[in-house]
Amino acid sequence: MTSAYLNGPWDIVVVGGGNAALCAAITAAETGARVLILESAPKPYRGGNSRHTRNFRCMHQGPLSVLTNSYGEDEYFDDLMLVTKGKTDEPLARLAIRSSEECLPWMEAHGVRFQPSLSGTLSLSRTNAFFLGGGKALVNAYYNTAEDLGVTVAYDAEVTHVHLEGDSFRYLKARIGGETVRIEARAAVLASGGFQSNLEWLTRAWGPAAANFLIRGTPYNRGVVLRDMLDQGCESVGDPTQCHAVAIDGRAPKFDGGIVTRLDCVPFSIVVNRDAERFYDEGEDVWPKRYAIWGRLVAGQPDQVGYAIIDAKSIDLFMPSVFPPNRADTIEELGTQMGLDGARLAATVAEFNAACRPGRFHPTELDGLATEGLAPAKTNWARPLDTPPYYGYQLRPGVTFTYLGLKVSDRAQVHTAQGPVRNLWAAGEIMAGSILGQGYLAGFGMTIGTVFGRIAGREAAAHVN
Repeated sequence: MTSAYLNGPWDIVVVGGGNAALCAAITAAETGARVLILESAPKPYRGGNSRHTRNFRCMHQGPLSVLTNSYGEDEYFDDLMLVTKGKTDEPLARLAIRSSEECLPWMEAHGVRFQPSLSGTLSLSRTNAFFLGGGKALVNAYYNTAEDLGVTVAYDAEVTHVHLEGDSFRYLKARIGGETVRIEARAAVLASGGFQSNLEWLTRAWGPAAANFLIRGTPYNRGVVLRDMLDQGCESVGDPTQCHAVAIDGRAPKFDGGIVTRLDCVPFSIVVNRDAERFYDEGEDVWPKRYAIWGRLVAGQPDQVGYAIIDAKSIDLFMPSVFPPNRADTIEELGTQMGLDGARLAATVAEFNAACRPGRFHPTELDGLATEGLAPAKTNWARPLDTPPYYGYQLRPGVTFTYLGLKVSDRAQVHTAQGPVRNLWAAGEIMAGSILGQGYLAGFGMTIGTVFGRIAGREAAAHVN
């Protein structure tokens, strides 16, 4: 079963099977390179977190495919700076942003199909191109393209060691079909994701609170390759406690809940903790720029839990979770249903309602409809919760991927303190911490993976050719 993978040396071995890995493999294979993909997941779960994605954030000078108007480099960069609070490598960030414009036609040429923006996604038609069929369709299109190009794929192939000697990658070891095999290649691309599914590592970084986190991404990103590289002296970037973490439905599974467990109701709700107290401005900015801070906000609350409370006026303004919300005719009854002090929740809602002011409500843009004299304020979409029935969702931190990763150059090359590893590149979540120091921007993970996957594939192919 494993003999095919011993027929080396390969030109390029790609570790990982998601978007970044596939972009690297396709780009390299188009030069004639002999490429092997090692995907740790079984075939039905191939694709890493890319399976759960919906869209690609793209710079463009004018209408492009399904994208409307324009979205320039500086505006895109300003959006990134807003969510990262300046924690980014500006040259790499601008490289990703500028390169995204040429990526979208490349994606379409390699089988990816797009659709107009979905309703309820708050003004993304200009900035984000949505995949027709979601991330799973994108992954399948890329695997079909890779197969047509002669790329070999091994599933259930967990890489346990990537061997470096001096300034070079020499070989790797992987468990395939129950046995450990040594695979030699002239170059390697690491695209094996973060460590979020390694609960022991997550707990070391976060402390006991991590026990209450849900992992909305793939269970196969355990950080084995990342740990191996760091142990061999590769330079790291990022903070182990920083991650793409969103507030998801508290009833989601421990692993792999994906996009359907995400809750987009926060801008139209008030969010309270287990003591029925608000703790942050729910209307700070449009949701695509703020949804990724709510995982960390909820993680900072007692028991790492929050509760979004909505009334009948707003229940149809957002894409719902796969699970139905709690529902009651009074706020007090809703609180009791959700395990909160119903009277305390009713008092919090009454205090919020009293702070709301008349004004124009506009659900898809910043409307300035703010509370007055309330701390924390709600600075947009602040309407009284006064129309029954009332609805509630429990929120938990849902970790998509971690930001501790490998430091890379603008050629996606991996470095040690002594300098670059001359035949080793990295792409996707394993190096995204170079650009995402904190926070997240909708669709930007796919941008990083696509841009740096293509760069890594191109550079690896140039090395072997």
